[in-house]
Amino acid sequence: MSSVQSAPETATGEATSKAGHSAFEMSSKPRTYLGMAWRRFRRNKMAMIGLTFVILMIIIAIAAPLVAKHITGHTPNAQNLRLKFSGLNENGFLLGSDNLGRDTATRLVYGARVSLAVAGLAMLFAITIGAVVGVVAGYYGGLADTLLMRFVDMMLSIPTLFLLLLVASMFSLSPVMLALVIAAVSWVTLSRLIRGEVMSVKGRDYIEAARVIGVSDRRIMWRHILPNVLPVVIVWASLTVPALILVEASLSYLGLGVQPPTASWGNMLSQAQLSYTQSILVVFLPGLAIYLTVFAINLVGNGLRDALDPRLTD
Repeated sequence: MSSVQSAPETATGEATSKAGHSAFEMSSKPRTYLGMAWRRFRRNKMAMIGLTFVILMIIIAIAAPLVAKHITGHTPNAQNLRLKFSGLNENGFLLGSDNLGRDTATRLVYGARVSLAVAGLAMLFAITIGAVVGVVAGYYGGLADTLLMRFVDMMLSIPTLFLLLLVASMFSLSPVMLALVIAAVSWVTLSRLIRGEVMSVKGRDYIEAARVIGVSDRRIMWRHILPNVLPVVIVWASLTVPALILVEASLSYLGLGVQPPTASWGNMLSQAQLSYTQSILVVFLPGLAIYLTVFAINLVGNGLRDALDPRLTD
């Protein structure tokens, strides 16, 4: 009787052992670095909230004409002086109107398109310049490193705001040119970060092996070294974009950035400074848009910094 009862118990034990063994094998499978970083990022609730808000703002900015046509019902530059300083949801204006009777909600949406586009383009330009300078200086070292880093030191010694104000006051800048000007003073810190990472990577065994088999320097730099410094670039970009948004808003506020009638959050604030006593909304809404966007991107940047930290483990 005991032998009959022991057979199911043995089978059950073997099944449990196999299940546990298979679960151990699944859990011990190697996971990619980016996969583990994404898991850590997803567990950060504030970073996910920030990412959701940023994606929503980008979608709204891209779909600005559709939003204006189907939701607000106004064009960004349509004026009606008889309806100026309308309140919330008054006279057909969802978020009121400004001193020229233009729909604030529509101009906020179009302003998001301009402000985010300028910051995004400036970030891409800065990453391109900083990556080229940092990789070349870190990989070759010697005279190239000395010359490039002394140029970086010279750029760092120039007051950024003063240089931006000088250039912006001398030329009438389109949004693309404004992004280039901002990028021209924003890449220097990234180049130093990339240079340090490249210097720590270029001496590793797989780089030496690539040199031995005759791989060209260009291929080593852009195929083998640059992917290893991408986490640094990603974190830098996520933490720098808020500053770039504020720079664009500051220049536009001073009248040296995006020029009216093109709407941007900065020049909306500039135009509102003379009429805030008639309607607080014309100041509050663009300022709130800037604040929430910058805050959300900072949350994403902090989440990425923690998620991409190699010292963290799941």
